[in-house]
Amino acid sequence: MRAEYINPFIESTVDVFRTMLGCDVERTGLSVHDKFCPEYDITGIIGLSGKAHGDVVISFEEKVALSATHALIGMKYNEINDDVIDTVGELTNMIAGNAKTQLESLAMSLALPTVIVGKNHSIRFPSKVKPLSLPFQSKWGRFNIEVGLVESPEGAHCVMA
Repeated sequence: MRAEYINPFIESTVDVFRTMLGCDVERTGLSVHDKFCPEYDITGIIGLSGKAHGDVVISFEEKVALSATHALIGMKYNEINDDVIDTVGELTNMIAGNAKTQLESLAMSLALPTVIVGKNHSIRFPSKVKPLSLPFQSKWGRFNIEVGLVESPEGAHCVMA
């Protein structure tokens, strides 16, 4: 994955958390993985296609997902439920969508987000993709973003509706 593809995801994450949730976040690292096994409780996944394709995966500690839900919709929950799952899906969509606008030259489209709840699941990225892992810290706890994009071969641009 080209390094210039990652900054829009960092900027988008910081912006979405600050403007939509009133929460400042800080990136605490960067690493490359062969596969992704989320260590947190709830994970949003969104596929991208176009001149580049791949996935954006955001995994939250439960307390971060609960606090983000409270900040976004004003409801306070003590456990993951449908509203929390919807919030994680929406945050995944907002972060990927904002980053997509900064990567206009790749003419990417977003799929609908999917949310997985529970521990010990793994995410398989497209072959030949080594996702970049971006851990973040917030006042609510930790979350992690994995971005795995690869430029599509010329002539193989499929666009999702």
